[in-house]
Amino acid sequence: MDGVGRVVVGVDGSVGSLQALRRAVTEARMRSVPLVAVIAWSAPGGEAAYRRTFDVQLKQLWEQGAWERLARAWDEALGGIPEDVDVRQVAVRADAGKALVCVANNENDLMVIGAGRRSVWRRAFIPSVPRYCAAHARCAMLVVPPSPLSQQMDHGMLPRLLRRKRVVNDLVGNNG
Repeated sequence: MDGVGRVVVGVDGSVGSLQALRRAVTEARMRSVPLVAVIAWSAPGGEAAYRRTFDVQLKQLWEQGAWERLARAWDEALGGIPEDVDVRQVAVRADAGKALVCVANNENDLMVIGAGRRSVWRRAFIPSVPRYCAAHARCAMLVVPPSPLSQQMDHGMLPRLLRRKRVVNDLVGNNG
């Protein structure tokens, strides 16, 4: 991956994207290249709702919400934008995968995205951003796996309840 011209990272505020943001900052520092943080956004109701809305202030509020999520992500991941890295920020009205591929359009870019955990439901109904990017990107990709803590947190309510029952039974001395 020598010759990287810039690092492009996808940010949406999720735990996985915060981890990707931290990794992207590390990659940009190591290579002394600019970091482009990309947040994709869409109107509630999708592109059709955006086109039907004639209220300019409402459209500006939707975009402003994306910028606020991006600023919050920086704060949560690193306590703010690092001063020792040349950071550029972009808010794109598009699906996340399309936005990232559009911004990381140079073969010398390095795209960094979080893998996140995907439940069966999410895999069935929500397209995978890493898969889309892998199929369409012209540059190298770095997919950051979820942290062990986020994996434990993402198991859902039923497994958590079952684990709690098992722990309580072990403490009380019941084996059933």
